[in-house]
Amino acid sequence: MGRMTHVLTALAWPYANGPRHIGHVAGFGVPADVFARYMRMRGHDVLMVSGTDEHGTPILVQADAEGLTAAEAAAKYNRIIVEDLDALGLSYDLFTRTTTGNHYRTVQELFTTLYGNGYILQKKTLGAISPSTGRTLPDRYIEGTCPHCGFDSARGDQCDNCGRQLDPVDLIDPKSRINGETPKFVEEDHFFLDLPAFADALNAWLDTRTGWRTNVLRFTRNLLDEMHPRPISRDLDWGVPIPLEGWVDRPDKRLYVWFDAVIGYLSATIEWARRSGDPEAWKRWWQDPEAVSYYFMGKDNIVFHSEIWPAMLLGANGEGANGGEPGALGKLNLPTEVVSSEFLTMEGKQFSSSRRVVIYVRDFLERYSPDALRYYICAAGPENQDSDFTWAEFLRRNNDELVAGWGNLVNRSIAMAAKNFGAVPEPGELEEVDRELLAATRDAFDTVGDLIGANKVRAGIGEAMKAVAAANKYLADTAPWKMKEDPKRQATVLYTVLQAVSDLKTIMSPFLPHSSQRVHELLGGEGVFSPMPYIEEVAELDEGGATDGPYPILTGDYSDVPKWESVPLVPGTVLEKPTPVFTKLDPSIVDEEIERLNA
Repeated sequence: MGRMTHVLTALAWPYANGPRHIGHVAGFGVPADVFARYMRMRGHDVLMVSGTDEHGTPILVQADAEGLTAAEAAAKYNRIIVEDLDALGLSYDLFTRTTTGNHYRTVQELFTTLYGNGYILQKKTLGAISPSTGRTLPDRYIEGTCPHCGFDSARGDQCDNCGRQLDPVDLIDPKSRINGETPKFVEEDHFFLDLPAFADALNAWLDTRTGWRTNVLRFTRNLLDEMHPRPISRDLDWGVPIPLEGWVDRPDKRLYVWFDAVIGYLSATIEWARRSGDPEAWKRWWQDPEAVSYYFMGKDNIVFHSEIWPAMLLGANGEGANGGEPGALGKLNLPTEVVSSEFLTMEGKQFSSSRRVVIYVRDFLERYSPDALRYYICAAGPENQDSDFTWAEFLRRNNDELVAGWGNLVNRSIAMAAKNFGAVPEPGELEEVDRELLAATRDAFDTVGDLIGANKVRAGIGEAMKAVAAANKYLADTAPWKMKEDPKRQATVLYTVLQAVSDLKTIMSPFLPHSSQRVHELLGGEGVFSPMPYIEEVAELDEGGATDGPYPILTGDYSDVPKWESVPLVPGTVLEKPTPVFTKLDPSIVDEEIERLNA
């Protein structure tokens, strides 16, 4: 991507049936934000979109438990999630929700196109009903034994052990995850997406995908071996109405939540364009053949992004086995890459809100800085294998790497220059050792940048920290504090290390935006260095959705970001005595947090 490209950064939609925990943001939030921030610094036109996923039975279950309507429950958790993602500094151009009139309209438009092109079938099926409430049970809320591999915790939509797609009726000894009862299966009329009609087109498309993570490609190829039509409607009163005569006014039938949620990437881009004052702007990311799109999620969401959403787009473009024509939204781009993380566990256990094995983002950020969490996720997150969050490891990485490594470098170098010169000193002739350090930080732009561009965040921050270590070693080797008798050499050494710190604040900016802003200010810089999102209360654009009045969106102005390159420091720039950029944590937090968890 040498020249400017339109880059869609599409993040999985967090479900609005409760606050999100740190495992969620480790899978979709932080890796995507690192990528989007870097791509903007490289001069690309980035659009980062998502929102809360607000339909389906889990919202109804949560609403019942709290004595709220579905709309009230969705609005409550939408706001909490918006505030948490804002606090973490995730640079969304638009974080919206799936209950808007704009989203309903876009979903119905895509359904109509797929239906017209012959990719939606109507047939009878056995639906799972809760005997005690009479309500439809979503596939994911039914667990049993997989008929193919014998795994005893298979879900009603897929087996996480063998990866096969399932229907709840296939499971051996199915049980409701809500209350443990055995579901009742009743015959219903429903609509299905004709997935087998896309087998050849999906295979041909996957053949063109290079550089994907092997787990994603292998998993997707396995799925294509046994595709069958997948239901896209449900017996519910909470969801997007089915836009067909005889169906649209029915209070008991809605489009299935997974079908409407993936269309959110498109509807959010359209909403962003309409709010930007240029309603056609969305086409630059969806119709330009040169545009690229990267989708970020945890591994439990791969099937929807690497098989089902591409199939829906192929069908809307008229490119499946049944042919057809693009609809009113035109020919739409398929994903460039599906970037899936593995799972984050905590102290050796799976995150579970119901079992209280959980650290919510909000609680975490009340006690620790957003960059401390971002650093842990970047350096030790579940990028290509499951990883375990432990408080002992969080403490170690914060104190030994972030504080003693990067924070210490910033503090020592700026403090010495402020004390001895009161400003960025004027350097004399550079020696070999000085040139070596500056070459190391300059080279890190290419090394770290290429890794972020390939979504290798862990390796990227590792290389950035190597450059930090080189700068700390330079300080130890040159010992400028011993150079009182040679102020000219002292000025050169301090100028050199401050230039390295300046380079590193730019390199660290996608990973640790809050602290890079702080380092920018400590070096005498003014204005915004790492732009942050902000929350805006907005009114509905269209009638017909299910939002209850105005709602918060996350948006931001990222037009003025620093370039991904070394910028020479200006000698004479005034420097004040710095305060520490990061907080050293007391070892007692480990026992306190584990006790809090066990309570």
